[in-house]
Amino acid sequence: MKKHLLFWGVLAIFAKAVLVTDEDEQIVLADDKCKCTRVTTRIIRSTEDPNEDIVERNIRIILPMNSRENISDPTSPRRTNFVYHLSDVCKKCDLVEVELDNQVVTASQSNLCDEDSASETCYAYDRNKCYTAMVPFTYGGETKMVKTSLTPDSCYPD
Repeated sequence: MKKHLLFWGVLAIFAKAVLVTDEDEQIVLADDKCKCTRVTTRIIRSTEDPNEDIVERNIRIILPMNSRENISDPTSPRRTNFVYHLSDVCKKCDLVEVELDNQVVTASQSNLCDEDSASETCYAYDRNKCYTAMVPFTYGGETKMVKTSLTPDSCYPD
């Protein structure tokens, strides 16, 4: 009897593992480290009609509760307002080469790209970018303003 129950238990775990790995094929549409967002999509079978597939979108937003209004200034007040526009999160302004009528042209995947993307508000540090700030440094009774790195790993090479 114990072997019979053990067999069915192992079979149930194996069946669940197969079903879970089959459903977890997600495609990342956008992964914005600056805004702490990630948008993924996957195709699932409809529960109402087994012949239909449904596109499911998952939006993950992480709110960095201790972030500052100006992330480059550690003395600025804490941020209390977070604004997310799905069109801004999902826009892809990188140029891609596409072949049209035997010609290779460069195109953007979004028509919302403009010059203001450089002034985009970041809620967290982009670990690939070097952030610095001026801080007061006191030594021997003398105070000087010194430039310091807020993300040392990206500011200084190995």
